Amino acid sequence: MAKAKKGDRVSIDFIGKLNDGSIFDTTFDDGQCEEDHCESGPMELTLGDGEFFQEIEDALIGMSPGEKKVVKISAESAFGDYDDDKVFTVSRDEIPGDMVPEVGQELELTTEDDEVEIVTVLEVTDDSVTFDANHPLIGEDLTYEIELVEIL
Repeated sequence: MAKAKKGDRVSIDFIGKLNDGSIFDTTFDDGQCEEDHCESGPMELTLGDGEFFQEIEDALIGMSPGEKKVVKISAESAFGDYDDDKVFTVSRDEIPGDMVPEVGQELELTTEDDEVEIVTVLEVTDDSVTFDANHPLIGEDLTYEIELVEIL
């Protein structure tokens, strides 16, 4: 049976879980995911291109279609350490008038370089809004249950 190797385009199914067992991402469309970031259907990637976590790409090498593995990714390898420099406050005057930010809300902001950045609202006052641009899963160890579906 064929085994996946670096450079192969593959399709995989996965379930991503946190230490408490909650599912934060999955390719299975069965209502398991507690967040709205879940895929639907197998994910395709080219092994060695850095399209997904390196630990997962490395684990896929040598696998055959139908084979399953569990891959653990440390918080440091996943999204790194919390960065206080990614917390910033803007004046309410800079917020569009039709936007009503709420604490905990995730928003897409456009930077000065026209790049889109996902932020979480930390604090809202009459004069300002404080945002956190750190990844929502920063500081979390991740566990992925992966299955190689197909070598394309």
